[in-house]
Amino acid sequence: MSNHKSSRFIPIIIATSIIAGIFIGHFYADNQENKNLGIINTPSNKLNTLLRIIDNQYVDTVNMSELIEEAMPQILNELDPHSAYIPAKDLQAVNDDLRGSFSGIGVQFTIQQDTIHINNVVPGGPSEKVGIMAGDRIVEVDDSAFVGKIVTNNEAMKRLKGEKGSEVKIGIYRQGEKEILHFNIIRGDIPNKSIKASYMINEKFGYINVEKFSETTYPEMLIALAQLHQNDCQGLIIDLRGNTGGYMGTAIQMVNEFLQKGRLIVYTEGRNAPRENYTSNGTGSCQQMPLVVLVDEGSASSSEIFAGAIQDNDRGTVIGRRSFGKGLVQQPIEFNDGSAIRLTIARYHSPSGRCIQKPYNKGKDEHYEMDILTRYEKGEFFSQDSIKQDESHIYYTSIGRPVYGGGGIMPDIFVPQDTTGVSSYFSMAVNRGLTIQFCFQYTDQNRQKLQKYSTPDEMLKYLKTQNILEQFVRFAETKGLKRRNILINKSKKLFERNLYGNIIYNMLDMEDYLKFLNQSDPTVLKALEVLESGESFPKVPEQPFEAKHEGTEKTTA
Repeated sequence: MSNHKSSRFIPIIIATSIIAGIFIGHFYADNQENKNLGIINTPSNKLNTLLRIIDNQYVDTVNMSELIEEAMPQILNELDPHSAYIPAKDLQAVNDDLRGSFSGIGVQFTIQQDTIHINNVVPGGPSEKVGIMAGDRIVEVDDSAFVGKIVTNNEAMKRLKGEKGSEVKIGIYRQGEKEILHFNIIRGDIPNKSIKASYMINEKFGYINVEKFSETTYPEMLIALAQLHQNDCQGLIIDLRGNTGGYMGTAIQMVNEFLQKGRLIVYTEGRNAPRENYTSNGTGSCQQMPLVVLVDEGSASSSEIFAGAIQDNDRGTVIGRRSFGKGLVQQPIEFNDGSAIRLTIARYHSPSGRCIQKPYNKGKDEHYEMDILTRYEKGEFFSQDSIKQDESHIYYTSIGRPVYGGGGIMPDIFVPQDTTGVSSYFSMAVNRGLTIQFCFQYTDQNRQKLQKYSTPDEMLKYLKTQNILEQFVRFAETKGLKRRNILINKSKKLFERNLYGNIIYNMLDMEDYLKFLNQSDPTVLKALEVLESGESFPKVPEQPFEAKHEGTEKTTA
């Protein structure tokens, strides 16, 4: 009986086993398929899975490399405005900008009428050694014509820059020569200085213009300071206007020159980056020198670290307009294919504790990039009252002066953008590029005469006798800008400043150009006024507040 009963269940057992086998088979098959596709049930692997699926199953052939190159920037754009992807083809140029030098032929040029015009030749550089001259036009590169629409800044840099020791052949058109001149140039190291001007602005005070914070900026500044000390410099203007930043470490080294030992310069902090303090080590050469720092809406990142450290430590006076507002720290990470990312890993805070990063919405870069225009439209460039400080982000300097976070460095003394003399005629002339075109043409046609003058003052004295403004007006008429005598007279001083300045720049160098501009620059003049009055060191307010700083100390080397 028992045998009979057991035999009745055999088919059921077999059927159950088959069903279970089928189920288990499907389970393992699905898991094996998932493994083949690289599927892991975590969000971080969804992107890899998607790319593999597209590569294996998409209806058409897909260039996966191009797809990834397009996807990378989009992903990083969703994080913050400063995390970025740099393709391999662009990384060299990005790095060169902050290395302090690059390999090239050693010329400064502009592109006019689809032709490269050489403005200046780097002294001692590869081009000067073979006889290239200012005023020459490059019309051939490596036996191929290089004129017309193909001539862009990017294409010119691609062809003229190159590996040190490599050779490039260029064809030169030179006025007075009937034939194209050919030169073989061996590329070499070309200095890319970040300090564009360093000189005694009067008998007592020095001026240093810092364009960026590169690998060589700190030693450049030490040289500049030494030269100014030799001229008995009694006070200093550091101009950071338009300086978009660079290496944080360089800014820390530079601030260290002006602070006594143990003063907090900046600290960084992030989700996976514990707070780290950077303090002065007391070796600075200018710890007592009166100091003024100039900033504007173009001053960002490392510029703001420098200005913030000076302001929060009450070491000097910050003058100008509200800075950009970049308080995020990026770490460079390179890939095997030569590309790289700049990933935000922390926020930096000025000594008072403020983060000056301006607000942003993730993935909404267009609003962030338009912030400068928004400031302009709100009148921030022209009136300090138009700038609304966030009272919820109030902090205090070492002597108790209130400062604010959440939107750049607000200067101690506000200097509005100078619009005196601006007319519609002047605006059209500048916006259409007519002043630059005229100045280049005038320089090109009068180079022999202008070469007689080696200083901006000498050249300015000569230019004032040449009726330059009238020559420009006639030139502008040929370009479609109708004469407007009343408006021209209203903007006469602006035109002369613009025209004289550009001609001086074309013939001399950036330092000479800045020397000329600074003579009438309202912000520079205000800085000189502060230094002359002996008021560069901020005064203690009626109710001082002592700020406290904690964290892991890291002293500059």
